[in-house]
Amino acid sequence: MSSPLLTVPGAVGPLDDSPDQGVPWHFGDPFAEQRSAARSVAVFDRSNRSVLAVTGDDRLTWLHSLTSQHFEALGEDRGSEMLVLDVQGRIEHHAVVANVGGVVYLDTETATAGALLSYLAKMVFWSKVEPRDATAELAVLTVVGPEIPALFTTSGVPLPERLGVAELPGGGFARRMPWPGKDAVDLVVPRGSLTDWWAKLTDAGARPAGSWAFEALRVESLRPRLGVDTDEKTIPHEVNWIGSAVHLDKGCYRGQETVSKVHNVGRPPRRLLLLHLDGTREVQPETGDPVVVGERTVGRVGSVALHHELGPIALALVKRSVPVETELLVGAEDRVVQASVDPDSVPPDTPGLGREAARNLGR
Repeated sequence: MSSPLLTVPGAVGPLDDSPDQGVPWHFGDPFAEQRSAARSVAVFDRSNRSVLAVTGDDRLTWLHSLTSQHFEALGEDRGSEMLVLDVQGRIEHHAVVANVGGVVYLDTETATAGALLSYLAKMVFWSKVEPRDATAELAVLTVVGPEIPALFTTSGVPLPERLGVAELPGGGFARRMPWPGKDAVDLVVPRGSLTDWWAKLTDAGARPAGSWAFEALRVESLRPRLGVDTDEKTIPHEVNWIGSAVHLDKGCYRGQETVSKVHNVGRPPRRLLLLHLDGTREVQPETGDPVVVGERTVGRVGSVALHHELGPIALALVKRSVPVETELLVGAEDRVVQASVDPDSVPPDTPGLGREAARNLGR
């Protein structure tokens, strides 16, 4: 479904291989768009995401039993994230959640939305719930930047507290999020009003911004994207979804045994790291390319982005045994570049193993 905002003056459409088909890639200056999101305020068209709606009296207890999130403790007008895992605890689905107006909304990647809705429909049984696709009704915009409060005051948009949700005049809702920056709000608006909401926000001072800038900020924030930064083996602990999308103090659900075991007994085999890429070459690695030490493949490249301050960066799933200070090669064929791990991206419980270990790993 292509966004009407692709026809806005200055909008540049996505590359053919972009996962963000249907929305603007940028509006002429993606680095300035990133700076606006970091220093003032910018608005991003994310209407390519799918939105599912779950209604019914049992919606919270039912979702609680199927997913990684503690829905029974999710109050009205609250937001969160959730995962659906397989029996081995591997990630199948991710969604951002809003419980508002007697409905739980799940916005998710379009590529997997159909499979998620199919799974939910099969699991209804006797529960008083009705999951459905609401993508034709609702679209997602994301506003990022420290000047959000002033912008919302000017445009008459309610500003929820952190992870809070507030209904919007004319339908839809605002959901406060902790990413892709320190100040971020998702606006889930009636799809037929998408252009009007865009005009309202940009007229009030938000800079139009595209998926290039949003993805760069997401990568900087170490926020994974399903199907890009995950593969068929990924478990939640590897990609920083424990806490935000996985609640560790709730009852049984599919995959919970693996979540509990890894949390209490061991450490995950891989970790999501931020890599700084050598920018002297014109080529960059692609999603799915290998991460190599010596002749040994030790990881997988996920998202690759150009950041307004950090330059070329990427997220990668890398074996936990790889020391932080190891120099890496990432990419395949003629797009191999050198990379180094950003030490600030390493979880505090995964220290480096020392240079001797790094030399041994490369043998």
